[in-house]
Amino acid sequence: MAEEIEITIREAVPEDAAEILTLSKKIGGETDFLVMDETGLNLTEEQEALQLAAIYESENNVLFVALANEAIVGLASIHSDSSPKIAHIGEIGISILKEFWGIGLGTALLEELIFWAQETEIIRRLELTVQARNQRAINLYQNFGFQQEAVMERGAVTAEGKFLDVWLMSKMID
Repeated sequence: MAEEIEITIREAVPEDAAEILTLSKKIGGETDFLVMDETGLNLTEEQEALQLAAIYESENNVLFVALANEAIVGLASIHSDSSPKIAHIGEIGISILKEFWGIGLGTALLEELIFWAQETEIIRRLELTVQARNQRAINLYQNFGFQQEAVMERGAVTAEGKFLDVWLMSKMID
């Protein structure tokens, strides 16, 4: 991508449901670094819209969309439980169309997630899992202060049946 691209990041709303479902299928088919594959989120548009409404109203969950030319090209989320004993733990997920890899979008989305978590005053721990072979993502997370906590042997499997190690990484928010 030689031309400059303007990216906007905002919270997802229920009206984004159809586009998010389409995007998740495309991203799932482009990379095997995610749990998701070309079947995407496996939800109906109505189910996704209801989930987006619940996320939007939640105090400890968020979904950001990254837009280029008004089209969603990336997603970044923090998912937390409603149970008071673990509501402070947010699990991060980031997925970006392959066409937009390498332009700093992952960095921008992760910055937005961390800022949002700090502002909630609820989230005190961010965690994520990443395939050990995904060095680009590991470097990004380490640059933001995430630490490796564990290696989960056979934490994922390829379409060909090859087992992969997965890292559990975390960052404390305080």
